[in-house]
Amino acid sequence: MFPEERRAQVARIIDETGRVTVSELARRFGVTEDLMRRDLKQLAEEGRCQKVYGGATRVENVRERPMSARIDQHAGEKLAIARKALPLVGPGQTVYLDMSSTCVQLARLIASSGVGCTVVTPMVDVLVALAGAPGVTTLCCGGTMRADLSGLTGSIALDVVGRFRFDAAFMGAYGMDAETGEVSTFDADDGALKAAAMARASQAYLLCESAKFSAFGSYRFASLADFDALVCDAETGTGVDRVRSLGVDVL
Repeated sequence: MFPEERRAQVARIIDETGRVTVSELARRFGVTEDLMRRDLKQLAEEGRCQKVYGGATRVENVRERPMSARIDQHAGEKLAIARKALPLVGPGQTVYLDMSSTCVQLARLIASSGVGCTVVTPMVDVLVALAGAPGVTTLCCGGTMRADLSGLTGSIALDVVGRFRFDAAFMGAYGMDAETGEVSTFDADDGALKAAAMARASQAYLLCESAKFSAFGSYRFASLADFDALVCDAETGTGVDRVRSLGVDVL
Protein backbone atom coordinates (compact mmCIF):
# COMPACT_ATOMS: atom_id res chain seq x y z
CA MET A 1 0.00 0.00 0.00
CA PHE A 2 1.34 3.42 -0.94
CA PRO A 3 1.69 5.98 1.90
CA GLU A 4 -0.96 8.22 0.31
CA GLU A 5 -3.44 5.33 0.25
CA ARG A 6 -2.67 4.42 3.86
CA ARG A 7 -3.11 8.01 5.04
CA ALA A 8 -6.41 8.28 3.18
CA GLN A 9 -7.66 5.16 4.94
CA VAL A 10 -6.42 6.44 8.31
CA ALA A 11 -8.30 9.71 7.73
CA ARG A 12 -11.50 7.78 6.97
CA ILE A 13 -11.12 5.72 10.15
CA ILE A 14 -10.67 8.86 12.25
CA ASP A 15 -13.70 10.46 10.62
CA GLU A 16 -15.80 7.37 11.28
CA THR A 17 -14.70 6.57 14.83
CA GLY A 18 -13.90 10.05 16.13
CA ARG A 19 -10.90 8.92 18.16
CA VAL A 20 -8.25 6.17 17.90
CA THR A 21 -4.85 5.45 19.41
CA VAL A 22 -1.58 5.39 17.51
CA SER A 23 -0.94 1.80 18.60
CA GLU A 24 -4.36 0.69 17.34
CA LEU A 25 -3.71 2.20 13.92
CA ALA A 26 -0.19 0.73 13.75
CA ARG A 27 -1.52 -2.77 14.49
CA ARG A 28 -4.37 -2.37 12.02
CA PHE A 29 -2.06 -1.43 9.14
CA GLY A 30 0.85 -3.65 10.16
CA VAL A 31 3.36 -0.79 10.45
CA THR A 32 5.52 0.60 13.24
CA GLU A 33 4.16 3.25 15.59
CA ASP A 34 6.86 5.68 14.37
CA LEU A 35 5.67 5.29 10.79
CA MET A 36 2.07 5.77 11.88
CA ARG A 37 3.06 8.93 13.80
CA ARG A 38 4.61 10.30 10.60
CA ASP A 39 1.36 9.59 8.75
CA LEU A 40 -0.61 11.35 11.48
CA LYS A 41 1.82 14.28 11.44
CA GLN A 42 1.09 14.72 7.74
CA LEU A 43 -2.66 14.49 8.35
CA ALA A 44 -2.41 16.97 11.22
CA GLU A 45 -0.55 19.45 9.01
CA GLU A 46 -3.40 19.08 6.51
CA GLY A 47 -5.86 19.83 9.29
CA ARG A 48 -7.50 16.39 9.21
CA CYS A 49 -6.79 15.32 12.80
CA GLN A 50 -5.29 16.53 16.03
CA LYS A 51 -3.34 14.85 18.83
CA VAL A 52 -4.71 14.63 22.36
CA TYR A 53 -3.03 13.27 25.47
CA GLY A 54 -4.09 11.27 28.49
CA GLY A 55 -2.81 7.72 28.87
CA ALA A 56 -1.99 6.53 25.38
CA THR A 57 -1.45 9.12 22.70
CA ARG A 58 -4.63 9.39 20.66
CA VAL A 59 -5.78 11.22 17.58
CA GLU A 60 -9.22 12.60 16.97
CA ASN A 61 -11.11 14.22 14.16
CA VAL A 62 -11.62 17.96 13.96
CA ARG A 63 -15.01 18.29 12.30
CA GLU A 64 -15.95 21.46 14.10
CA ARG A 65 -14.29 23.62 11.44
CA PRO A 66 -14.14 23.28 7.65
CA MET A 67 -10.86 21.74 6.50
CA SER A 68 -10.06 24.75 4.31
CA ALA A 69 -10.24 27.00 7.37
CA ARG A 70 -7.92 24.73 9.35
CA ILE A 71 -5.39 24.55 6.53
CA ASP A 72 -5.52 28.31 6.10
CA GLN A 73 -4.87 28.78 9.81
CA HIS A 74 -1.82 26.50 9.78
CA ALA A 75 -0.47 28.18 6.64
CA GLY A 76 -1.04 31.59 8.22
CA GLU A 77 0.92 30.61 11.34
CA LYS A 78 3.82 29.33 9.28
CA LEU A 79 3.85 32.46 7.13
CA ALA A 80 3.82 34.68 10.23
CA ILE A 81 6.85 32.82 11.57
CA ALA A 82 8.64 33.08 8.20
CA ARG A 83 8.04 36.84 8.13
CA LYS A 84 9.66 37.17 11.55
CA ALA A 85 12.61 35.09 10.37
CA LEU A 86 13.24 36.95 7.11
CA PRO A 87 15.12 39.92 8.71
CA LEU A 88 17.56 37.38 10.19
CA VAL A 89 18.81 36.64 6.65
CA GLY A 90 21.47 39.17 5.72
CA PRO A 91 22.94 40.14 2.34
CA GLY A 92 25.92 38.01 1.37
CA GLN A 93 25.21 35.38 4.00
CA THR A 94 25.26 31.62 3.56
CA VAL A 95 22.23 30.13 5.27
CA TYR A 96 20.81 26.67 5.78
CA LEU A 97 17.08 26.01 5.33
CA ASP A 98 15.93 22.80 6.93
CA MET A 99 13.32 20.29 5.75
CA SER A 100 10.31 22.16 7.10
CA SER A 101 7.11 23.60 5.66
CA THR A 102 7.88 26.86 7.48
CA CYS A 103 11.27 26.96 5.77
CA VAL A 104 9.44 26.67 2.44
CA GLN A 105 7.50 29.81 3.39
CA LEU A 106 10.77 31.51 4.34
CA ALA A 107 12.31 30.49 1.00
CA ARG A 108 9.42 32.12 -0.86
CA LEU A 109 9.93 35.34 1.11
CA ILE A 110 13.67 35.29 0.39
CA ALA A 111 12.94 34.83 -3.31
CA SER A 112 10.68 37.88 -3.42
CA SER A 113 12.72 40.07 -1.06
CA GLY A 114 15.70 40.66 -3.32
CA VAL A 115 18.20 39.86 -0.55
CA GLY A 116 21.35 38.43 -2.10
CA CYS A 117 22.47 35.30 -0.28
CA THR A 118 23.46 31.66 -0.65
CA VAL A 119 20.99 29.01 0.51
CA VAL A 120 21.93 25.40 1.18
CA THR A 121 19.07 22.96 1.69
CA PRO A 122 18.16 19.27 1.50
CA MET A 123 14.49 20.02 0.78
CA VAL A 124 13.09 19.80 -2.74
CA ASP A 125 10.26 22.27 -2.03
CA VAL A 126 12.77 24.89 -0.88
CA LEU A 127 14.79 24.39 -4.08
CA VAL A 128 11.65 24.92 -6.14
CA ALA A 129 10.69 28.04 -4.18
CA LEU A 130 14.11 29.60 -4.83
CA ALA A 131 14.44 28.55 -8.48
CA GLY A 132 15.28 31.64 -10.51
CA ALA A 133 15.26 33.96 -7.49
CA PRO A 134 17.40 37.02 -8.38
CA GLY A 135 20.57 37.32 -6.32
CA VAL A 136 20.10 33.96 -4.60
CA THR A 137 22.53 31.09 -5.12
CA THR A 138 20.78 27.85 -4.18
CA LEU A 139 22.70 24.66 -3.44
CA CYS A 140 21.26 21.19 -2.87
CA CYS A 141 23.27 19.15 -0.37
CA GLY A 142 22.54 15.89 -2.20
CA GLY A 143 21.89 12.53 -0.59
CA THR A 144 19.26 9.81 -0.65
CA MET A 145 15.85 11.01 -1.82
CA ARG A 146 13.11 10.58 0.76
CA ALA A 147 9.67 11.14 -0.72
CA ASP A 148 8.06 11.16 2.74
CA LEU A 149 10.27 14.10 3.74
CA SER A 150 10.36 15.79 0.33
CA GLY A 151 14.09 15.95 0.78
CA LEU A 152 17.44 14.20 0.97
CA THR A 153 19.23 12.52 3.86
CA GLY A 154 22.03 10.05 4.43
CA SER A 155 25.82 10.02 4.35
CA ILE A 156 26.21 12.20 1.25
CA ALA A 157 24.00 14.92 2.73
CA LEU A 158 25.90 14.76 6.03
CA ASP A 159 29.26 15.01 4.24
CA VAL A 160 28.23 18.02 2.15
CA VAL A 161 26.66 19.90 5.06
CA GLY A 162 29.81 19.29 7.12
CA ARG A 163 31.89 21.17 4.55
CA PHE A 164 29.97 24.45 4.94
CA ARG A 165 30.07 27.21 7.48
CA PHE A 166 26.64 28.79 7.77
CA ASP A 167 26.00 32.30 9.02
CA ALA A 168 22.57 31.09 10.10
CA ALA A 169 20.61 27.84 10.15
CA PHE A 170 16.81 27.89 10.18
CA MET A 171 15.49 24.67 11.63
CA GLY A 172 12.13 22.98 11.83
CA ALA A 173 10.97 20.35 14.31
CA TYR A 174 8.10 17.95 14.86
CA GLY A 175 7.81 18.96 18.49
CA MET A 176 9.36 20.91 21.34
CA ASP A 177 9.02 20.07 25.02
CA ALA A 178 8.92 23.38 26.84
CA GLU A 179 9.45 21.59 30.17
CA THR A 180 12.60 19.61 29.35
CA GLY A 181 13.83 21.75 26.46
CA GLU A 182 14.04 18.75 24.12
CA VAL A 183 13.53 19.44 20.40
CA SER A 184 12.60 16.38 18.39
CA THR A 185 11.70 14.81 15.08
CA PHE A 186 10.48 11.34 14.12
CA ASP A 187 13.17 10.34 11.64
CA ALA A 188 16.71 9.58 12.85
CA ASP A 189 18.32 10.44 9.48
CA ASP A 190 16.47 13.75 9.43
CA GLY A 191 17.54 14.41 13.03
CA ALA A 192 21.19 13.63 12.31
CA LEU A 193 21.21 16.05 9.38
CA LYS A 194 19.56 18.76 11.48
CA ALA A 195 22.18 18.36 14.19
CA ALA A 196 25.01 18.45 11.63
CA ALA A 197 23.72 21.69 10.09
CA MET A 198 23.36 23.35 13.49
CA ALA A 199 26.92 22.37 14.40
CA ARG A 200 28.18 24.27 11.34
CA ALA A 201 26.14 27.44 11.95
CA SER A 202 27.15 30.63 13.74
CA GLN A 203 23.49 31.28 14.58
CA ALA A 204 20.71 28.70 14.84
CA TYR A 205 17.02 29.55 14.90
CA LEU A 206 14.14 27.20 15.65
CA LEU A 207 11.03 27.96 13.58
CA CYS A 208 8.17 26.40 15.53
CA GLU A 209 4.44 27.00 15.98
CA SER A 210 3.19 27.21 19.54
CA ALA A 211 0.90 24.23 18.76
CA LYS A 212 4.02 22.05 18.68
CA PHE A 213 4.94 22.83 22.29
CA SER A 214 3.08 19.67 23.34
CA ALA A 215 4.12 17.44 20.42
CA PHE A 216 6.84 14.86 20.91
CA GLY A 217 8.93 13.04 18.33
CA SER A 218 10.94 9.89 18.95
CA TYR A 219 14.38 11.35 18.10
CA ARG A 220 15.87 14.29 20.01
CA PHE A 221 18.24 16.24 17.78
CA ALA A 222 18.77 19.36 19.90
CA SER A 223 17.93 21.18 23.09
CA LEU A 224 16.40 24.63 23.25
CA ALA A 225 19.66 25.91 24.69
CA ASP A 226 21.36 25.02 21.38
CA PHE A 227 19.36 27.72 19.59
CA ASP A 228 19.99 31.44 19.60
CA ALA A 229 16.26 32.12 19.40
CA LEU A 230 12.86 30.53 18.96
CA VAL A 231 10.88 32.15 16.16
CA CYS A 232 7.25 31.51 17.02
CA ASP A 233 3.71 32.57 16.13
CA ALA A 234 3.00 33.50 19.77
CA GLU A 235 4.85 35.98 21.99
CA THR A 236 3.08 35.22 25.27
CA GLY A 237 1.59 32.19 26.98
CA THR A 238 2.69 29.45 29.34
CA GLY A 239 4.86 27.64 26.80
CA VAL A 240 6.55 30.82 25.59
CA ASP A 241 7.18 31.98 29.16
CA ARG A 242 8.73 28.60 29.96
CA VAL A 243 11.04 28.87 26.94
CA ARG A 244 12.18 32.31 28.09
CA SER A 245 12.82 30.94 31.59
CA LEU A 246 15.33 28.56 30.00
CA GLY A 247 17.26 31.58 28.72
CA VAL A 248 16.14 31.34 25.09
CA ASP A 249 15.02 34.44 23.23
CA VAL A 250 11.56 34.27 21.67
CA LEU A 251 10.93 36.35 18.54
